Amino acid sequence: MAPMTEDGEEMHALVERLYPLCRSITGDGVRATLDIVGEYIPLQVHEVPTGTQVLDWTVPQEWNIRDAYIADTTGRRVVDFAKSSLHVLGYSVPVSATMPLAELREHLHTLPDHPSWVPYRTSYYKPEWGFCLAQETLDALPDGEYEVRIDSTLADGHLTYAEHVVPGQVPDEVIVSCHVCHPSLANDNLAGIAVATFLARALARETPYYTYRFIYAPGTIGAITWLARNAERIDRVKHGLVLACAGDRGQLTYKRSRRGDAEIDRVLRHVLATSERPHHVAEFTPYGYDERQFCSPGFDLGVGSLSRTPYARYPEYHTSADNPDFVSPEAMADTLAVCREAFTVLDRNRRYLNLSPYGEPQLGRRGLYDSLGGRSDAKQAEMAMLWVLNLSDGEHSLLDVAERSGLPFDTVAATAGALHGAGLIKA
Repeated sequence: MAPMTEDGEEMHALVERLYPLCRSITGDGVRATLDIVGEYIPLQVHEVPTGTQVLDWTVPQEWNIRDAYIADTTGRRVVDFAKSSLHVLGYSVPVSATMPLAELREHLHTLPDHPSWVPYRTSYYKPEWGFCLAQETLDALPDGEYEVRIDSTLADGHLTYAEHVVPGQVPDEVIVSCHVCHPSLANDNLAGIAVATFLARALARETPYYTYRFIYAPGTIGAITWLARNAERIDRVKHGLVLACAGDRGQLTYKRSRRGDAEIDRVLRHVLATSERPHHVAEFTPYGYDERQFCSPGFDLGVGSLSRTPYARYPEYHTSADNPDFVSPEAMADTLAVCREAFTVLDRNRRYLNLSPYGEPQLGRRGLYDSLGGRSDAKQAEMAMLWVLNLSDGEHSLLDVAERSGLPFDTVAATAGALHGAGLIKA
């Protein structure tokens, strides 16, 4: 399934549209983001009140911001939130004051190693205020008095998340999760939001076997909230994938689930290996994105994580350099294509039972060999029939057959369909 250039361009346009919005773990920026995503796919939006207990956490107060700046004595804004949402420390409490630069410096965050970049910093659970700016901007500020203004509110409200469900043939679910709490960061995680959205649209044009549930939630607290509110039905979740850092030009990286050998782990490993894409398969660690919540020991779901260059392993991570120019339509289209290939395997991976297990059935008189005559992979398909017949004992899946035989999964699945149609195997 080749990457689709048109999808890549549309996903990049969505990233550009979402980029200016000031997102956080709560607030109107999240709602505005979900409103835009809702133009592409229908969303069910959930509002969870401040103070709600969610597992070991509590939904925090809601944060909103209207304006923020640092101005010199002439009134010129030397740092302006209106130019970039990264300029304010996330969850900053309101402030209105005048102070000397020496005092102001205690609340300023820069990246000396990258003097033209603005860092992304937050203080979600500790009352604080601050500004993020380029080191070269700070270096150019003369001593003197500065007006400091953060027009924000931190008050009881709600945590907002959303879901989109693509109905399947069975109620068993595959969850696809991306986080919506980061402000102007294109790869982390606007590209993940875009890929998830276009993946949902693609699946809706098909009739998938599994039901696919897409979760758009703030990182950590959002996934924990979703798990707390869905604990009684969590046994429906059979597989899952967290999407993050999905648009940079690096090679694909798949991080296994906590189980290490969950079906989603095997599917992604197989798809990446047989596609001959440059890639890396990483072992699970309890650090990263929301796979660590879904894979916490009480849930231990089969949820892995797909990214390109993993978090914190590219210099632009959590800086203003992670802008729309840093992500490419081609990379997002490639990530989308891998997701579609993986879910196609997941949806078609069945266990069959050979109905003629004593000796090899005569395939010729059933017209099965003749049906392969026009295929360019006729020899592969013939071998696939023999492998499917031999391993269709109710214990081995088609992915088992593909892995053991070294044959492409598509060939194995197609020949299994032919054998099923001839009455030689049953699901």
